[in-house]
Amino acid sequence: MRVRVDPLVCEANAVCVGLAPEVFDLDDDDELRITRPDVPPEEQDRVRHAVRSCPKAALTLEE
Repeated sequence: MRVRVDPLVCEANAVCVGLAPEVFDLDDDDELRITRPDVPPEEQDRVRHAVRSCPKAALTLEE
């Protein structure tokens, strides 16, 4: 599984960071960084939940 962010849509609400901090992070400029774009199996359920919970639908998954 691979996760991506559309930086033009993301508003850095950080919902994903709260749900899966091992995969998502906000940098000093409040831009979302995906620290582990190739999501390890043990994080996949949380990342799926984070993608579904994004208020701007800025995240996508490739499975």
